[in-house]
Amino acid sequence: MTIDSSKKPLIEITDLVKKFGNFTALNGVSLDVYPGEVHALLGDNGAGKSTLIKILSGVHPATSGKIYVDSQEVKFTTPRQASDLGIGTVYQDLALNALTSVTRNFFLGRELKKGPGPFGIMQKKEMNEITVIEMAKIGIDISDPEQPVGTMSGGQRQTLAIARAIYFGAKILILDEPTSALGQKQQMEVLKTIKDVQKLGHIAIILITHNEIHARLISDRYTFLSLGEVIGRGMAEELGGDDIKRLMAGGAEIGDLRKELTN
Repeated sequence: MTIDSSKKPLIEITDLVKKFGNFTALNGVSLDVYPGEVHALLGDNGAGKSTLIKILSGVHPATSGKIYVDSQEVKFTTPRQASDLGIGTVYQDLALNALTSVTRNFFLGRELKKGPGPFGIMQKKEMNEITVIEMAKIGIDISDPEQPVGTMSGGQRQTLAIARAIYFGAKILILDEPTSALGQKQQMEVLKTIKDVQKLGHIAIILITHNEIHARLISDRYTFLSLGEVIGRGMAEELGGDDIKRLMAGGAEIGDLRKELTN
């Protein structure tokens, strides 16, 4: 993908700092993501990726720095505020109930009801239809939306969580290690889902992953974090495999890491 300089980023982060007491988890991180872009956020454990996405998701407030969504500066202190502004985060645990249906998990507290308050009648037929349509938009055909989520593959569960976020207004989609703990076939299902979301054209995707191959398969740009700071960034076509390996390892040279193994 070529970034269209005439477009504005959907989300822009400038000089973000997060401190927990005397510990600085993020130190001046800047990042922007455009509609229709898959932007990989990469780095070793402890690099600051989780802290950054928790700030963007409204879990933690930033200590300083600015966040812009659609060119408007935003501040939020709860996940609901972030969600209302169009930031949808799909965490590794997915927040799905394996014993209830695909449809109930899709709506998850936002069920369609006819009638007043808690006494309203749930509109199951309409909810089932929406679930099937929205899942199909990003590549998964569900023959029975009443089936328990526990009968779905790991890849289908990821797709369900992604479709749910998009349907409820996510224009900035944060995917936290979406292929971890999945088999190879299911990993490819999830990568295809991400590409199908990208084809919609209006959603900015931030992909957090430890998998270099997956990042190279679907990402348009990369930002590398180490110890809370950006140590590199670039377009996919600008970075070779060795560059990515080095930056994912916190900037260490592959040769240096090999020496560590033999010492």
